Amino acid sequence: MTVDHALKLPDYTDRWRPVLFRSTDGDGRAAVDEQADRGVNRELRARFDDVYGQYQQLRSGLDTLQTRLAALRVTRRSADGQVTATVGAQGQLIEVALTPAIYRDRDADALGRKVTETIRTAATAAADATRDLVAESMPAGSGATDFLKTGDYATLLGRADAVLGKGEAKP
Repeated sequence: MTVDHALKLPDYTDRWRPVLFRSTDGDGRAAVDEQADRGVNRELRARFDDVYGQYQQLRSGLDTLQTRLAALRVTRRSADGQVTATVGAQGQLIEVALTPAIYRDRDADALGRKVTETIRTAATAAADATRDLVAESMPAGSGATDFLKTGDYATLLGRADAVLGKGEAKP
């Protein structure tokens, strides 16, 4: 289900008015009303509209991403085809299927290793697929894709720290 978040936000288009400033004289009395530069107001409004449009696009993309990740399933088979493992986007095990041929060997340790390796292979493939889906949906340089690769929160928060600390993101 896709949610249109724009419907939840008020439309301030009709209410956009120039900013008025009131200056005072030395005694604290109102001296002069001055109207802010209309060009600055237009530029601020244009910038706000641009940022808001980017937000709406990102938010819509995240709804789609969430749906796609919830539906993601990755299946892998062991080299001999005796074990099949299916995992979800977060590597969670959904299903393990064994063929009747596993009973011929009667080596429980070998079977355990085969099941474990098949699940690990499926989980690795699911992590790769998840990174690919996130990379399609997130802005370049957002840090989310790098975080999925490394699991390092410093990587995830690095761009935000750069923006807040220096006023500009590092690539």
